[in-house]
Amino acid sequence: YSDSKNNPYGDKTDNEIIEICDKIVSNFIEQKCKAIVIACNTASAKAAKTLREKYPETPIIAIEPAYKIVHDFAYDQVTLVMATKGTIESEKFHKLYNKYDNHKTYLMACPADIIEEENQEKIKDYLKKNLKEYVGKVHNIVLGCTHYPLIQNEIKEVLGDVEFFNGASSLAKHLKDILPTLSEDEQLELLSTNGMLVKRPILET
Repeated sequence: YSDSKNNPYGDKTDNEIIEICDKIVSNFIEQKCKAIVIACNTASAKAAKTLREKYPETPIIAIEPAYKIVHDFAYDQVTLVMATKGTIESEKFHKLYNKYDNHKTYLMACPADIIEEENQEKIKDYLKKNLKEYVGKVHNIVLGCTHYPLIQNEIKEVLGDVEFFNGASSLAKHLKDILPTLSEDEQLELLSTNGMLVKRPILET
């Protein structure tokens, strides 16, 4: 499900995000979804706790910036966390950051709307201007917004040989662990608030 009508969420208030997410999740619950994944870091940070409390019978899996992975595999290296203002200011991220802080980490609040616009020149100008102070300083980049992997190559053009971390693969593995075995006739529906509807067998994805 793509919320093209309301995204990006990065600069919305907590209450706005919770209200939007609650409407989406309640609709999924009515359709008897087996599990719900919040694949937006800001929505996860702001709404996951409330949604889990309201819908305790349905597994709600929330993505989060892969800062723990950096702690586990590259603790001594300098890290830059790129995330929306909403994610960086959230209580959930602060708990994660304070728990795994290596005291060699920069936090950079970034917008997601310029990626939505798909203006490559604007994206590259933004990255050159805002990443220049980190050139030669950082080894790891935490992509703390699910938009940012779309511009990973552009980030690398500015920062050079850096290692990228994002939470998508861990989230997918977690989802696989909690879902029951899928049958061949089950389908994946791709929905969007812009009216898009696509159906295809899950096992082909």
